[in-house]
Amino acid sequence: MLIKRLVVATALLASVGAVLAHGDVTPQVVDVSTLRPLGDGILDSNPYVGDKEAIRVGSSAYNQNCARCHGLEAISGGVSPDLRKLNDECATVNANKKKQCQVELDSYYRNSVLGGKVRDGRVYMPAFAGILSQEAIWAIKSYIETRKYE
Repeated sequence: MLIKRLVVATALLASVGAVLAHGDVTPQVVDVSTLRPLGDGILDSNPYVGDKEAIRVGSSAYNQNCARCHGLEAISGGVSPDLRKLNDECATVNANKKKQCQVELDSYYRNSVLGGKVRDGRVYMPAFAGILSQEAIWAIKSYIETRKYE
């Protein structure tokens, strides 16, 4: 009986650690003061593609706001979509349609981050509108674009 209680207690302690492993679930504001300002209008596509400073800021912002669900270094543990797969969406499209595919993918990403994801009344991803600036959103996208799906 004592062994059974110890096993149950150990399992409960392990599950608490797993729940707290990715830290606070409160969205975090991102310091974008080192990035080129993008103005008030929300852009349709990522203006920071390949920008080293945006990738640096995006890495930090991703770890603060996205990693708890989408995985450390954008490597999903299977709970939420693996964002690295977004990088491959336009890879098989012919050259003539590649730019349009990228704009559509950027738009989908932007709208998902701003509006969140809700299904059947359940929040799967919080809306980051009013929390993350568009500079932060595009910096995170720039970071994700550096992560390759293997």
